[in-house]
Amino acid sequence: MTESNDKSKTNFAGVYFDRDSVLRLAHLADIFAWLTLIYYAAQAAISLTVFILQIARGLMALPGLTDYVQQFLWIFQPALPGFLYFVGLQAIGKALLIFMDVEDNTRRAARLERK
Repeated sequence: MTESNDKSKTNFAGVYFDRDSVLRLAHLADIFAWLTLIYYAAQAAISLTVFILQIARGLMALPGLTDYVQQFLWIFQPALPGFLYFVGLQAIGKALLIFMDVEDNTRRAARLERK
C-alpha cells in the first residue's frame, strides 16, 4: 500500500469541506468586493468629473437647483448597486468564516461533553 499525504485534512473530524479552500474562497470574496467597490467608485468619479467639466466649459447650462440635484442623482445612481454588491460579497466572505467557527465550536463542545 502507498502512504497518503494528509496535508489536505482539516483539524475537524468528520468534516466534508477543506478548511484551506474555504479560507481561500472567503479571501477571494473580500478581494472581489473591494475591486467591485473601486470599479463603481471610479465610474461615479469619472461621471462627476465630466459633469463638472461640462458646467465649467459652458457646455451645459442648468437653470435651477432641481436640475443639479437630478444630474447628481443620475451620476450616483449606478454606484448604488456597486455598494450593495460590496456589502453582499463582504457578507458572504464573513459568513463563510462564521460557519467555520460554528463548526469548530460545535465539535469542540461535543468533545468536551464526552469527557
